[in-house]
Amino acid sequence: MEYDYLRVMTGEYSKNEILTDIMRSYGKDVWNYAFALSGTRDMADDIMQDVFFKALKHLDTFRGESSMKTWLLKITRNTALNHKTTWFIRKVVPIDKWLEHGNKSEFPSAETKALERIQLNEAWTHVMKLPVKFREVLILFAYHGMTQKEIAETIRIPEGTVKSRLHHARIRFAEHYQRGDD
Repeated sequence: MEYDYLRVMTGEYSKNEILTDIMRSYGKDVWNYAFALSGTRDMADDIMQDVFFKALKHLDTFRGESSMKTWLLKITRNTALNHKTTWFIRKVVPIDKWLEHGNKSEFPSAETKALERIQLNEAWTHVMKLPVKFREVLILFAYHGMTQKEIAETIRIPEGTVKSRLHHARIRFAEHYQRGDD
């Protein structure tokens, strides 16, 4: 769903109706990105609440120059950076439901599910150990499916820097994963 911001201006829908639609469509993305930046569930919850409050407050200023998702993730990033002014992520246990994982046409055994969960948690543990500047672009690219241009717009850095950070993030992730760093 892409939001037609003109509907607010024309009064076709109320801000609350539109916000409800936006939260349903992008709430999981906002929370996951907030979690990736903050490292804790509680802080991700607080950030998400602030993001949607800000989105409601500034809904009529959304000009449609980017997608709604990009706009919300930009707000999420700024809000998360404000929330962690002195706090830095040292260690985090990733959530199980971070990714929709598995073949939905089969019913995997409990053993298969357990092994997949262990591998997924292990992978996300390594992602979360990356420096924020690498982790952020990797998550926006791999999980949120954003283009390098959208990432550059969201975090306000040149597109070439995004490309470089993605390259270095992949290298560091591979090194950590192969070594089995804990």
